[in-house]
Amino acid sequence: MGELSRTWWLLLIRGLAAVIFGILALIWPGITLLVLVTFFGAYALVSGIFALFAGFRHGTRSRAWLLASGVIGILAGIVAFVWPGITSLALLYVVAFWAMLTGVSEIVAGIHLRKLIDNEWMFIVGGALSAIFGVLLLIWPGAGLLSLVWLIGAFAVLYGIAMIALSLRVKNFTPKAGVP
Repeated sequence: MGELSRTWWLLLIRGLAAVIFGILALIWPGITLLVLVTFFGAYALVSGIFALFAGFRHGTRSRAWLLASGVIGILAGIVAFVWPGITSLALLYVVAFWAMLTGVSEIVAGIHLRKLIDNEWMFIVGGALSAIFGVLLLIWPGAGLLSLVWLIGAFAVLYGIAMIALSLRVKNFTPKAGVP
């Protein structure tokens, strides 16, 4: 903990950066979405290249999966750079279908659990909300993308505040005698 108190300012910088990013995401959601898609494209491209490299270096047992993963990553990265709008929309559709399928499975599970647990209706309500959320994303994809960016922005601001508070707490931390 002594090391953490000596480098408290690193936590402070992380917190300030998160708050600034969050505020900018809330002010300029369109630019934020484009930046997120660009970062995803860069990540997918680099990950794909390294997977290909690893595939050529590994034995034949795992080579096919690494090579396939590498090619898919490189293609996903290229698509993100060439068609950022399609990439952000594809991400939204993945989230929408995931929410709908999860919601339906939770409703079914809640119905099956009726005789085993009390308050199974909460499981069913949660599933219904998830399914409705997925349907709403499909109906209004533009609003869904905007909401996603706003959630990321709000999270970044709250996370940044937590990091700033932590940095100020550990700044003045002095270890007790006998504790390293």
